[in-house]
Amino acid sequence: MFHGSMVALITPMNPGGAVDDRALRDLVEWHIAEGTHAIVAVGTTGESATLTVKEHVAVIRAVVEQVRGRIPVIAGTGANATAEAIELTRAAMEAQADAALLVSPYYNKPTQEGLFQHYSAIADACHFPIILYNVPGRTSGDLLPETVAQLAERPCIVGVKEASGKVDRVAEILHLCATRNASIEVYSGDDGAALAAMAIGARGVISVTANIVPRAMAQMTSAALDGDFARARRINDALVPLHRDLFAESNPIPAKWLLADQQRVGPSIRLPLTPLSESLHARLRAALEYANNAPLSPAS
Repeated sequence: MFHGSMVALITPMNPGGAVDDRALRDLVEWHIAEGTHAIVAVGTTGESATLTVKEHVAVIRAVVEQVRGRIPVIAGTGANATAEAIELTRAAMEAQADAALLVSPYYNKPTQEGLFQHYSAIADACHFPIILYNVPGRTSGDLLPETVAQLAERPCIVGVKEASGKVDRVAEILHLCATRNASIEVYSGDDGAALAAMAIGARGVISVTANIVPRAMAQMTSAALDGDFARARRINDALVPLHRDLFAESNPIPAKWLLADQQRVGPSIRLPLTPLSESLHARLRAALEYANNAPLSPAS
């Protein structure tokens, strides 16, 4: 259903800390022009944890409105309370997003049965394409492949963003789903492992790196999905330092700083996140300069 480079879009803010609607819309246009395959609005990289529900919904609506159906919009609607996740997913439906990305509940550390019931309740309440999101490093809980396969039996659960750091999870999830005659798409949640994940069956990556070099990520993932792994590897080789250094401090601190350094957005980020340490500025600039050597085709 979805594929390729799906940018986990940052949420630009003005100097007072409010969401910068103009900069957000400009970023959407840039991504479409650069070939990004889908936009994920208000995920972790979009600072969902510090946006109010009103702001959260407004960003989803603005992105959908600006995209105008040209590429899919996936709305981040996860929450650690099931009722709030249902509320946000319904809001995404009303905004006419194409799907919802729901991070596993964080902080309260549910059991596998709790995770199954959480996602099942959202599916039952919303009947909307849902992408599961497993990121144990943020949530302190691991959505196991067996639970993913069980959830994949529900028609509206169409994908899983796998960010456990275990590339072999892709093959394990696809194998377990096949044994249940269930269908699901797996997306890498780790830019550095995306190429390896696609080599064993992932359909793309929900990407932080695409915030900075969208055309490179789009061409790398397209080459991999076309089976041209030699070309995909040549592009990815130039992106390795950027994949790494975009996590030199907590995401999205480095990504927002680099975009501000390129004057695409303002420098604001919300507490408890803080601006990028000055000692990392040269390192991030060097990583971007290296990425700009990627052997890309001209923009179409």
